[in-house]
Amino acid sequence: MKRFLVISYWVVSILLVAVVLTSVGYSFLEALFIGSMFLPGALAAKYFFPKVKGVKDTVFVTLGILVGEMLLFLIAHYIILTFRVNLPVWVLEWPDIPHILTNPVFIAIILTALAAGSYFFESWMDRKRPSRPAPITFTSDRKPVTLPLEEILYVESNDDITTVIATGDRRFRNKTPISQWEAILSPHFLRIHRSFLVNKEAITRVDGDLLYVDDIELPISRKYKDAVLKACSVS
Repeated sequence: MKRFLVISYWVVSILLVAVVLTSVGYSFLEALFIGSMFLPGALAAKYFFPKVKGVKDTVFVTLGILVGEMLLFLIAHYIILTFRVNLPVWVLEWPDIPHILTNPVFIAIILTALAAGSYFFESWMDRKRPSRPAPITFTSDRKPVTLPLEEILYVESNDDITTVIATGDRRFRNKTPISQWEAILSPHFLRIHRSFLVNKEAITRVDGDLLYVDDIELPISRKYKDAVLKACSVS
């Protein structure tokens, strides 16, 4: 469902851009073709900008996207003219292109609107319909085990052995350190002790220095107590 809604967002967005482009002399189908050229730049902006650090990298990414988009518009405009006059591509001279498609400010505004709109739309969907985390696959006693995240109650570390405790009183021995389990299971699990990592959804109550998963009593260390109380909304 989420994938369908994301695709719908992009389809509607490109249709709106196409409507704008019809004002510079394109037919609607031509404008739709030109408008689809905004997709690579918008997706690149959405992917790269959250990862870039520093002004220099931001400038390089911005220039790369803008130059790439302008080249796409030139090629797309050239292709449209070949269909208009029904001549091979190599016969035509390089045509004039509408100024807005070579205007970096206009291009940047459209790309920003598309990328930002997609980010906020997907964030809104995640709040309304949180996606279920993928199952976890690991090895226990030399056998592969796959468990949905909601079936894992907590992880217990004992020297070199880590035990994954799951619903139905199932226990799976594993040699992955609990620190690695914490990285794998974050943010759905909460570290409460150097030896315990607990599924937030499995916590039934907190009482002083003890945390309960159903009737199972687990200790909360001083190091993690504040984080546990905050996560469990306990004053």
